[in-house]
Amino acid sequence: MFDLIIRGGTIVDGTGAARFRGDVAVTDGRIVRIAPSIDEAAAEVIDATGHVVTPGFVDIHTHYDGQVSWDDLLEPTSGHGVTTIVMGNCGVGFAPVRPGREEWLVQLMEGVEDIPGTALHEGITWSWETFPEYLDAVDARRYSMDVAAYVPHASVRAYVMGDRGARNEPATADDIAAMGRIVREAREAGAVGFSTSRTLNHKARDGEPVPGTFAAFDELQGMAEALVAAGGGLFEVAPQGLEFDRPVFLGEVDWMADLAARTGLPVTFAMLQNEQNADSWREALDVVDRVNAKGGRMHPQIAARPFGMMIGWDGYHFFSKRPTFMELAARSSMSELRSALRRPDVKARILAETDAPADPSKQFDGIGAFMQMMVDKMYSMGTPPDYEPGPELLVSNMAAAAGQDSLSFAYDLLNEDDGHAFLMLPFFNYVGGSQDAIYEMLQHPATVSGLSDGGAHVRMICDASIPTYVLTHWARDRRRGPKLTLEQAVKVQTHDTANVVGFHDRGVLAEGKRADINIIDIDALSLGFPHAESDLPAGGTRLLQTATGYVATIVNGVITRRHGVDTGARPGRLVRA
Repeated sequence: MFDLIIRGGTIVDGTGAARFRGDVAVTDGRIVRIAPSIDEAAAEVIDATGHVVTPGFVDIHTHYDGQVSWDDLLEPTSGHGVTTIVMGNCGVGFAPVRPGREEWLVQLMEGVEDIPGTALHEGITWSWETFPEYLDAVDARRYSMDVAAYVPHASVRAYVMGDRGARNEPATADDIAAMGRIVREAREAGAVGFSTSRTLNHKARDGEPVPGTFAAFDELQGMAEALVAAGGGLFEVAPQGLEFDRPVFLGEVDWMADLAARTGLPVTFAMLQNEQNADSWREALDVVDRVNAKGGRMHPQIAARPFGMMIGWDGYHFFSKRPTFMELAARSSMSELRSALRRPDVKARILAETDAPADPSKQFDGIGAFMQMMVDKMYSMGTPPDYEPGPELLVSNMAAAAGQDSLSFAYDLLNEDDGHAFLMLPFFNYVGGSQDAIYEMLQHPATVSGLSDGGAHVRMICDASIPTYVLTHWARDRRRGPKLTLEQAVKVQTHDTANVVGFHDRGVLAEGKRADINIIDIDALSLGFPHAESDLPAGGTRLLQTATGYVATIVNGVITRRHGVDTGARPGRLVRA
């Protein structure tokens, strides 16, 4: 008798091969048979007729490093068919840590990834010092999905070099050797690789760039050699110049190519399209192609939808420093605030006011002024949320058509849906108001779908829903350009993401592989609108985005969600390399 049989589904196995109808049998957490029909008995049978059966999704770019201390469900990622995550990206994490330096790591993560420091302070257990001890702490818990981790450069550098490392002073040969020993120890304990950040956009709460931002090549080479000495692992980079500086970004690609060639390590890095250098990503891919043609392994991580931020009353918005808004927010519940903001007299007062001075001790306290300057680049998303809106949904165009001021019109848009509406401000991947560049990126054989930032930027984005978006938008709904096949849409976030990290036991539906499986009603699959929940430790607020259409999600042979509802099962565990 099998533990589970999934009968009559349309199997999209993750390899890119054509879909086929069949049954899947599971025993002891493994797929033991795939056949046109399996007639034997099972403890449970799921009728998947009319549904798609896929591997579980593998999200290789998350920031749950602190959340794993207090949360075994790991929302919002767990609601989008993800069965394995990798955390520790962008060079930041919570191990290793010197006793007494916990606060510094919290402020670093708060600054870089916009996770409330109060939530991190209250939620993290801090039962470790070394990275192996951190992995042991994660290993002691069970989750709704499997969890893996990079060893982060910033934590390692600060652990070895103290304030010199935190201030990005040059590392000595002894420093590099000591850091290398920690990286090797971490890899031998199960870290899947090493991560570093070099972008100037990543800064701690005090404004200091992430430790490692200006690391010399000999330091980076030392970390890579430590990985090699421990058997290998993925080298992950948030590169400089990615946002707007073409020469700097392409210089980064060159040194990563050199490192990949020297060490034989797989290298993955963030790659986005920007307005100032709209084709620099294509030049980066030319380098990747040359390296990979010679046996290298370079894999740019791409975002499968525009990369930016959401603007709404529940998160960041234009008017957060207007005195009337501040007064109302200080004395009102959120529902009361929404009601008050719909009053014409309140709107008139807010629009007539100037912003109060920003408090430099509060992160993003002055972001409203920035948003006011960017209103001509914002879109109304509509219902259901449209991440590829046309020019008719530009706020400035809508305002002009209505004969209104753009900021006044934007205020009214935020009040739609009883004040739960959001506007979209795409910073990257939306040059010319189109996702055509993303389509090209997704088609490239070396790229992998990533950059969801699950667990991070909790009031700005909810890109943990990207796995669902890839299926709905790219394989089914897109109207403004070519689409992916369903087979492609599944492969880019199963086989491809699992393979680049070295997870060869998952990512495809095949006999002997882990029973990480999604059963999806593809016709009913949909994304809800992001909404705010104050469910983080210390009452911290975050954006969540739900999905409908997941009939079941299965991790290690155990059903973790039925029809989108958490079953309470926690079969997920730490994945050690």
